[in-house]
Amino acid sequence: MSPDASSPNDATLTEQGLAATGQGRVLLLACGALAHEILALKSANGWDHLDLKCLPAILHNHPERITPLIETTVARHRETYQTIFVVYADCGTGGQLQAACDRLGVGMVAGPHCYSFFEGNDTFAARDEISAFYLTDFLVRQFDAFVWKPLGLDRHPQLRDMYFGNYTKLVYQAQTDDPALTAKAEGHAQRLGLAFERRFTGYGDLTTALATL
Repeated sequence: MSPDASSPNDATLTEQGLAATGQGRVLLLACGALAHEILALKSANGWDHLDLKCLPAILHNHPERITPLIETTVARHRETYQTIFVVYADCGTGGQLQAACDRLGVGMVAGPHCYSFFEGNDTFAARDEISAFYLTDFLVRQFDAFVWKPLGLDRHPQLRDMYFGNYTKLVYQAQTDDPALTAKAEGHAQRLGLAFERRFTGYGDLTTALATL
């Protein structure tokens, strides 16, 4: 299922995140790259008690900024919400986000990153893939903004081997059944000179984490 017209667009999620829209009992502080998936789960399961505020998805490329922003955002909403839950995994913070959440008394999604919890943390760990480059639905749509241009490949395509020479395949972890996204993901694999593999993961451990709230 593709995002519907009422969903926030990727440009907004990348630069601005998403504001909370109500005063429910649980506030989700999430990465903007997960907004479509969280909204789909809320709708499918009738989780009307969950309010969503997304931080800018571009923090995906700046993990050092995630923990301080989560800390200030939790403080800002502490008096309004009975429960706050952080919808990030470690996401390159080197354990700092988990330590901050423990200190603040808020929960967060388990796992090293979204690639792991989408596939299921146990399944992902068991694969022990060290030469796979992963894309989610969001990153397939935003490949140029989050991968191609930040790495300078739009200006210096010869850098491809330096960045991706040790990878053997691109794994598209599909949250939705969308042939157009699959075709786009395969095109990204070709641009990087990598073999292509599609895995339909759905929402993985994200569903389990939100179902407990």
